[in-house]
Amino acid sequence: MAEVKEHTLNPDKWVDLHSDYLYNYAITRIDNDELAKDIVQETFLSGLKAMKNFRGQAAERTWLISILKRKIIDHYRKINSAKGKAEVRMNFYEDGEKKGSWIEERVPKTWDNEAEKDIENVELKNTIDACIANLPDKYRIVFLLKNVQQYETEEICNELGITPSNLWVIIHRARHQLRKCLESNWFAK
Repeated sequence: MAEVKEHTLNPDKWVDLHSDYLYNYAITRIDNDELAKDIVQETFLSGLKAMKNFRGQAAERTWLISILKRKIIDHYRKINSAKGKAEVRMNFYEDGEKKGSWIEERVPKTWDNEAEKDIENVELKNTIDACIANLPDKYRIVFLLKNVQQYETEEICNELGITPSNLWVIIHRARHQLRKCLESNWFAK
């Protein structure tokens, strides 16, 4: 009968022998450098706490990987649980004076009042229509043909006698003017 090798633990050498391997394993599953490092560190700490349970049937690295796998699973469970949602932050504004984030469970919910939504949609449509009407004729025509009626670029260029690059410049300028109009007439309310 073949003799089974009994493995031992040497925690003094874990960082030197296993940290790179464990980090590479974690980073491919977490995709966050700092979090992967933290989870590897937690793995070593859990390994130290669980040394008395090590039976020597697996290699040291295999045993540490099994702990790491459980840490990664715990990480994803935490994110998906109600407790985890209380700790996950969601970006609200990236920059400017309103820069900040929300705790996920406190992100504003959509309103259930359909009547108010319908009124708001009508008001928004009227504001958009007014902004489009205020565009210079060429900008308005090109914008409507491309974005509302969804004509192909080639069709618009042939119909209006312009080049594709000219069309995209006009579209860009029209969108820029529409954004400014909406910012001052809708979002500033």
